[in-house]
Amino acid sequence: MKIDIHTHIMPAKMPHWVEKFGYGDFIHLEHRNCKACMMKGDKVFREVSDNCFDASVRLKEMDTTEVSMQVLSTIPVLFNYWAKPSDGAETARFFNDHIADTVAKNPSRFIGLGTLPMQDIDLAIKEMERLSTELHLPGIEIGSNINGVNLSDKKFFPLYKCAEELGIALFIHPWEMMGETQMQEYWLPWLVGMPAETARAICSMIFGGVMEKFPRLRMAFAHGGGSFPFTIGRIEHGFNVRPDLVQIDNIISPRDYIGRFWVDSLVHDAAAMQYLLSVMGEDKICLGSDYPFPLGEHHPGQLIESMAMEDGLTKKLLFQNATDWLGIGL
Repeated sequence: MKIDIHTHIMPAKMPHWVEKFGYGDFIHLEHRNCKACMMKGDKVFREVSDNCFDASVRLKEMDTTEVSMQVLSTIPVLFNYWAKPSDGAETARFFNDHIADTVAKNPSRFIGLGTLPMQDIDLAIKEMERLSTELHLPGIEIGSNINGVNLSDKKFFPLYKCAEELGIALFIHPWEMMGETQMQEYWLPWLVGMPAETARAICSMIFGGVMEKFPRLRMAFAHGGGSFPFTIGRIEHGFNVRPDLVQIDNIISPRDYIGRFWVDSLVHDAAAMQYLLSVMGEDKICLGSDYPFPLGEHHPGQLIESMAMEDGLTKKLLFQNATDWLGIGL
């Protein structure tokens, strides 16, 4: 069995929100000459394949790569955190209804994560409660920062408290990468910025006391935890030698939090995976592929399956750890 916790989906049809709201760079989808174009205003943002929005195509590809279930989440560019709160809430509701409907049609193959209007915590909590009580989705996806504000900001604490009470799992995905405008060439925001952005999110939630204050939060971070596992020595050393700068909100060592959150397996390298196992532990890594995008693992789980592991460990990585993070039974 394989449960892929890191996959993205979008509806085949979306309202033209720029026309409706009268501002901004809301994405809509246009189908042109057998191509599907994500449009930002009147400009092509990204050309996507039908596996990005057509569940039937997705299911066929899952069968081909022997993926039992996908955990569906919104494409980060659709977060719309920059929008007016009421407009962001409307778009989040639209995407969440689509994901819930996709799951309802194939409940044995899909699990859904919702998106929230994080620019307004009251609206975000309201939508998260709807996700839990009405749509019955077990988790949410949020960005690694919210309009440049770290996830350690205390204004987010009521949402974490509510997620903890509802048993909602969190999937933290990098977006709006730091330094993005300074490194546009060579795809560097995705190759360099994304790993750093994920480490930013993890460190913020550790140093800001989020993991300490909300110990029952079940959090997973994309892309193998980014650069965090590979720089934990530096992070811990900084914590020890400059407590005046690092230990402002939390005096507990960052290494002590390893084992209290999950990461996905998307590291693309067997040596890196072996190191990730040694740092994060065999219970805290879940299969994640970033399907259907080119920077992902094109055959989900192939790296794990190619490594010489005991059968019990392989099962943990391919599906058991995912059920623990999501808090579901199969």
